[in-house]
Amino acid sequence: MGPEIPVSAGAIALTFAHAVFHRNSPVFGRVISRGSRGGNSLYLTFDDGPHPSATHSVLETLSATGTPAAFFMVGGNVDAYPELAGEVAACGHVVGNHTYLHHTLHLKSAGFIRAELRRTHESIVRATGVEPRVFRAPHGFRNPFVSTEARRLGYVTFGWTLGVWDTDQPGASEIRRRVRAGLKPGTILLLHDGCERGSGRHREQTAEALPGIIEDSRKSGYEIRPLSELIPK
Repeated sequence: MGPEIPVSAGAIALTFAHAVFHRNSPVFGRVISRGSRGGNSLYLTFDDGPHPSATHSVLETLSATGTPAAFFMVGGNVDAYPELAGEVAACGHVVGNHTYLHHTLHLKSAGFIRAELRRTHESIVRATGVEPRVFRAPHGFRNPFVSTEARRLGYVTFGWTLGVWDTDQPGASEIRRRVRAGLKPGTILLLHDGCERGSGRHREQTAEALPGIIEDSRKSGYEIRPLSELIPK
């Protein structure tokens, strides 16, 4: 055996920070962050809903254009707007867990994380009749407990390839432009159909941008595919 190579505290801290803050880091467990780089697939995902400001409008656009999507739902919004959550599921879209209160989880205990995920799971089942199979951490921030609790619920954890900061409300045309500029084969696109209740930051702009996003993507040769095809069998 060769000599042991010392690992500095700085290197350990850097690795831990990357694992915590990088949405697609595999250090705390596998995260699916994109589809195949070959071909022309694109995957639409929406976080933080359901919410009256955008969810119904988003669903109308998806239905009119025959487009599949995935919705990572906040449990508090599911309980506030169960009919909207049920509408998402009735349209056949993938429904996922995005925690109950949308707190970042990297500094939370195992007990807190367990309660957040299980409470949201129960809310989604109650509102939609669907058992969610996918999970996305708020802002992508995780710690070792997150992966453990997600696995206990049978979840596959998803990150994303492209986020366009539609939460900043830069205008529908700018959201559309950012998506158009950033697309690559296999992209999992992060958009938002909801927000924290009382925040005043609604998502009408995202809903307004969506028809153009779909049109631009298809004109560029992309095929919008259901996220479920990326779930390991």
